[in-house]
Amino acid sequence: MKRIIITLAIISLAACTARPSFDPSSVADATAGQVTRVEPLSWWVGMKTDLQLLVQGTGISEYNVEIEGGKGVSVEKVAKAESPNYLFVDVEIAADAQPGTYYIVFSKDGKSFKYPYEIAARVEGSAQRKSFTTADMVYLIMPDRFANGDPSNDSTDDTAEDADRADGNGRHGGDIQGVIDHLDYISELGATYIWTTPFLEDNAPRGSYHGYAASDYYHIDSRFGSNELYRTLVDKAREKGIGIIMDIVPNHCGTEHWWMEDLPFQDWIHQFPTYTGTNVAFSTNMDPNASARDLFIQESGWFVPSMVDMNLDNPYVLQYFIQWGVWWIEYSGLNGFRVDTYPYNEKEPAAEWCKAILDEYPDFNIVGECWTSSIPQLAYWQGGNANKDGFDSHLPSIMDFPLHDAMRAALSEDHGGWGAGMSKVYDVLSHDFVYHDLSKMLIFPGNHDTARIGDVVRKDPRALKLAMTMMATMRGIPQIFAGDELMFVSAKPDNIGDHPGLRVDFPGGWEGDQLDFFTEEGRAAQTHNTDGLEVPKGQAADLFDYVSRLFQWRKTADVIHNGKTLHFMTRDNTYAYFRYNDEKAVFVYINNNLEDKNIPWSYYSEITEGLHDGVDVLTGEPFEVSDATVVAPKTALVVEYRR
Repeated sequence: MKRIIITLAIISLAACTARPSFDPSSVADATAGQVTRVEPLSWWVGMKTDLQLLVQGTGISEYNVEIEGGKGVSVEKVAKAESPNYLFVDVEIAADAQPGTYYIVFSKDGKSFKYPYEIAARVEGSAQRKSFTTADMVYLIMPDRFANGDPSNDSTDDTAEDADRADGNGRHGGDIQGVIDHLDYISELGATYIWTTPFLEDNAPRGSYHGYAASDYYHIDSRFGSNELYRTLVDKAREKGIGIIMDIVPNHCGTEHWWMEDLPFQDWIHQFPTYTGTNVAFSTNMDPNASARDLFIQESGWFVPSMVDMNLDNPYVLQYFIQWGVWWIEYSGLNGFRVDTYPYNEKEPAAEWCKAILDEYPDFNIVGECWTSSIPQLAYWQGGNANKDGFDSHLPSIMDFPLHDAMRAALSEDHGGWGAGMSKVYDVLSHDFVYHDLSKMLIFPGNHDTARIGDVVRKDPRALKLAMTMMATMRGIPQIFAGDELMFVSAKPDNIGDHPGLRVDFPGGWEGDQLDFFTEEGRAAQTHNTDGLEVPKGQAADLFDYVSRLFQWRKTADVIHNGKTLHFMTRDNTYAYFRYNDEKAVFVYINNNLEDKNIPWSYYSEITEGLHDGVDVLTGEPFEVSDATVVAPKTALVVEYRR
């Protein structure tokens, strides 16, 4: 199949907002049931990615296919599936093809019908869109639990599960409009990107709120909004200086996905005589001693019974997901992907998927969820790593779970010692030599799958501030889960890792909420009760202000974005490190103890000589550190120096 390549001028991120007004989700089925769907929903002139249409319709495999409507667009090849109700149509789009509505013509026995298909003009500079880097802070939102901007779509006729806010595992009504309505809050916090858990349709009869069991890969769940409203979110966020990262799941779909009633091929998904779950043995991907059988179960077993494992070794499945990723980027104007359960995929096709996305968008960033506490195994999954077996994932960024684990373990302890307290953080960062690219690591104190950092630090706001200080000053790309900046805690204190418990609603996101943490007045309001704990008046306001000051400062702190790290070993439950470049040095001191600590400034003389004009980042006041400097219990000091 011919690939079309064009050269585009590099322009700013803001210039990627003007997109064609055509909304493929609004195309009516004009074929009276002869074709029930065509995916991708539309395409563009000037793409590098091959276009292969999945066509579904009763008995459609018996039809001949042509395309009419203009110059430069034609059918190159038609392939039948095992099911008679599918065709795969390879479409050639010439470099001089004209944008517009074309018609796919299906003919059989002297009769024919047409299906309209839009091939639009590509936005100028689309291929050069920028993505998230170390200069950004990513704010993670689970939309169903964030804010209900449109109560009219809480329950919809085309979906199975109705809203029930009293059900911790049910839908609560948060939606796209709720995110749009609170972009100012996110911007004020200092975030420059939003990662939302999936917005795509998840029609599971129960637990559909999280969106990780897609039943339609090309349509936003109607309880969240629409495809067009999602584009509006991307545009509105960009106006605030915020990019959007889409959470995608090529590893599995939901059992309610429309193709489960009639698979194109029997190996479209992984099937077993009886239910077979994955063994979650990621090591089988790089372990020279691993059995082929264990590797097969790891990548082919189902995630859970309600999530069907896709077979990316089937070339039609792989092409489907490549196009799907490209389509959402181009259609909505996205600037990043987060890939769920990345190592559960077949690794070679997954690497091909990443490469295809980056071939189309060279500056695009993709971060993969590679959930392992093993540093060498995590490093294996980052693209460009010098793996012994020669494998290259082409995955630019990885989530730093080892640092996540070490930081949480350290902050839950009040005393130091060998292998205790903050020395755990030092130890993890001492392994940075293993990683290929430290700038492409997502660091985080918690997310929607792990216990709330507020619970981990035992509801101590001082320790929460220590976590946020490290997030704002360490190497990598920081990510914060919505509400952690205010020290949200689990609704189920006896089981703080329970998903419904930790995925609590954001106060103020629903009409009638007594508290509204989206507003300055609400955060400073009267005491409130959470799980039997009285939270002091103004605590939420104090935490928000602290986090906001850090991340607003960080936006322009190139020494944090691109500087090196120098850290110093102690075993007294403190941690001292410098982020530095040729012009500046930022000194960070973490006192995780229950007593005051003197800073041993002279011990750091290899880097402190010549530092001048110190400024306390958190107060904005001049500050010079010395051996006489005392740091209070559970407190951080951050001082920016000139060199």
